[in-house]
Amino acid sequence: MSIDTMKRRSFLQGAALLGAGVVSKAGAASLPEAPVQDSAATAAPLVPPNGRPYNPVVTLNGWSLPWRMKDGVKEFHLVAEPVVRELAPGMHANLWGYNGQSPGPTIEVVEGDRVRIFVTNKLPEHTSVHWHGQILPNGMDGVSGVTQPSIQPGKTFVYEFVAKHAGTFMYHPHADEMAQMAMGMMGFWVTHPKDPRQHAVDRDFVFLLAAYDIEPGSYTPKINTMLDFNLWTFNSRVFPAIDPMVVRQGDRVRIRAGNLTMTNHPLHVHGHTFEVTGTDGGWVRPSARWPEVTTDIAVGQMRAIEFVADNPGDWAFHCHKSHHTMNAMGHDVPTLIGVDHRGVAEKINQLVPGYMVMGEKGGAMGGMRMALPENTLPMMTGTGQFGEIEMGGMFTLLKVREGLRRGDYRDPGHYRHPKGTVAYEWTGEKPPAPSAPGGKAGRAEGALDVRRGGAHEGHEGH
Repeated sequence: MSIDTMKRRSFLQGAALLGAGVVSKAGAASLPEAPVQDSAATAAPLVPPNGRPYNPVVTLNGWSLPWRMKDGVKEFHLVAEPVVRELAPGMHANLWGYNGQSPGPTIEVVEGDRVRIFVTNKLPEHTSVHWHGQILPNGMDGVSGVTQPSIQPGKTFVYEFVAKHAGTFMYHPHADEMAQMAMGMMGFWVTHPKDPRQHAVDRDFVFLLAAYDIEPGSYTPKINTMLDFNLWTFNSRVFPAIDPMVVRQGDRVRIRAGNLTMTNHPLHVHGHTFEVTGTDGGWVRPSARWPEVTTDIAVGQMRAIEFVADNPGDWAFHCHKSHHTMNAMGHDVPTLIGVDHRGVAEKINQLVPGYMVMGEKGGAMGGMRMALPENTLPMMTGTGQFGEIEMGGMFTLLKVREGLRRGDYRDPGHYRHPKGTVAYEWTGEKPPAPSAPGGKAGRAEGALDVRRGGAHEGHEGH
């Protein structure tokens, strides 16, 4: 979606609406516009209309915030407010965010830029904004009670500093942060190098990792949940509603991710090796990089990885914690593998028509179609050219194609595999299949009738 299609918020003018004495110190006669975005589509890169040039990033299922140049200062306007985010078609969440969405828009500046960010609070409680990873004056660090008074509802504060070093950063509240971050208040920040040729890549994707606990039939996250989340998201979208990362074969690709969940996330790319080239502390020296196919992003960290997309295809990109590639799932569910509960199912069906037997052969739900409660999603979903993908949450596809035009991010559809390059069924003669020693396959001798717990207790290390 073009930035031209974004709605424009009316200017907020006049000292009566502003934080006492704050805006006047910034010398601002009026506030810059605060554009809003109400689409979850991936917006086109925001080519800088003024200021110093840079190579813009692509915010997966998001957008970048336009600015106003005033007396050589790059001015932005963030509005903290309740928003409704479409996590996937058919499911919406009551979140808190910025400028119409959660996460808020990406802020892009150039190393050495002086930036002035107006923050208007339309939440029902106070807030602040911390500029995660920035080296700035202490009073601009955005920690309520420590470096500034909180921004009360209806007030506007101004943050002003120089973006001193290039890199990958975030912004989020440091006021009632357990509630506010659990409600989705976060955004991405990229400071580009002075020389656009430095660290240049062909495609540069950014997204934030977030998690929510939203019970089926409800719309607002349970903000007191510590680890048992049921929705794991890239930029507050869940697969299959996360856009693919489309790249041209031979492109040098950068993927930047920030982790604002309560646990770590090992992000894994199929079909390519990459190097970690940046953290929230800055760029990693070339001599300190090594090849990986998975990088672990701890809580509060940012990572930038880079690789040459030299292998065409549809490649999975996902968090390697298996629960994190699922959608709304229950945790206190016993393991039913090997348990014949068809008789029980018949009795349950008398009480709950439509109840389906599941779990006795494993957890696969491919092809199952069952009625869902209001405002929730199937645990596994998504369909590829060979059938059910059975993924959700933190999962998407890296689509590498030959011959794409520069700047073309449209989904090219399924990959057409060259003849002879797809795994296939063996139909020739087969020797007898060996069986595991002991009792019936998959069960310990003498333990066939034992039901032991099965409940998933706690979620340590999730």
